[in-house]
Amino acid sequence: MSPRVVIVGAGQAGFQVTASLRADGFDGSIALIGEERHLPYQRPPLSKTVLAGKQQIDSVAFRPERFYHDHHVDLILGERVARIDRANQQVILSNGSGVPYDTLVLATGARVRELSLAGALYLRDRDHAVSLKQRLDAAEHVVVIGGGFIGLEVAAVARELGKTVTVIEMQSRLMPRAVAPILSEFYREAHTARGVNVLLATDATEILRDRKVDLVVAGIGVVPNLELARDAGLAIGNGILVDDHLRTNDERIFAIGDCADHPNQFAGGRARLESVQNAVDQAKCVAAQMVGKPAAYVAVPWFWTDQFDLKLQMCGLSNRADRVAVRGTLENQKFSVFYFHADRLIAVDSMNRPADHMISRKLLAAGTHLTPEQAADESVDLKSLLAEPTR
Repeated sequence: MSPRVVIVGAGQAGFQVTASLRADGFDGSIALIGEERHLPYQRPPLSKTVLAGKQQIDSVAFRPERFYHDHHVDLILGERVARIDRANQQVILSNGSGVPYDTLVLATGARVRELSLAGALYLRDRDHAVSLKQRLDAAEHVVVIGGGFIGLEVAAVARELGKTVTVIEMQSRLMPRAVAPILSEFYREAHTARGVNVLLATDATEILRDRKVDLVVAGIGVVPNLELARDAGLAIGNGILVDDHLRTNDERIFAIGDCADHPNQFAGGRARLESVQNAVDQAKCVAAQMVGKPAAYVAVPWFWTDQFDLKLQMCGLSNRADRVAVRGTLENQKFSVFYFHADRLIAVDSMNRPADHMISRKLLAAGTHLTPEQAADESVDLKSLLAEPTR
């Protein structure tokens, strides 16, 4: 009997496992299970081009339905996996039917963290995006709760559409978990200069419709979907715990993407990353293992956000930084922030400098030695450092 792979979760990670398995020559059966009734689709456009009306919602699908038929993928949509029967190696759907597996991949993703605030809208999935787009078109006064990536992307789109926009962030700076204070202040000034009212160190407790607020959007983070794994007896932490090959404590079960708590050299420990890159690269890593090409997951993390005409590209993980260096100038909105920990480069955030971003990913992957002084000196050719031996 040919091997049977079941993938729970039809988001970026789940889709990529499916596509990579067939691209790598896997000839066993594949079942891809998703709770939504829509074909698997991209999420990044939802808070950017779709919300802005620059891209139609039907165009966000990864592939047309024909792709799954042609690649012999059993696409099961609109069904929730109720439990994992590890003893009999099958997942049980909410309709009571079982889907047997030899290898199971959990790509269950994450869900929005909700406020105890009635009337707020969220943006995580396709249905959210459709509803929010309709409400945004009709709104005049928009309040965004949360000054992270999603919140600020929504705020930027709303402002470009001519809405009155207020951003409320309970921390003392914007994007506090993701960037250095210098970038937080840059974004505060950038949004303010474009007419967004930014309120820091402020909490939202009630929506008062008579105060000219006709749309409230909350973007305060996500919660990993780990309950299915937990109830099956799999180890969990800040997500589903996996080893450096992305296996759970059951060798027949992998976990990848937003739900996976994995060892990460760039975090200096374990990490759970919410990014397209992480989902794609982990999916490729798992697919390769299933066709006999085992390898640890060691990819450099990278992220991006588009707000107004500002494109921030990030690589590495900056949370442990004890020193930063700036290359370029903030005034012309083209610069990079280099993060160091114990004199080692650990991350780089590049604002409208794509060349810096691309070379920085290579520097991090190679473990290249770079000093803060070199990083700040634009006369230093960063590309030339790749040829030097690492420390």
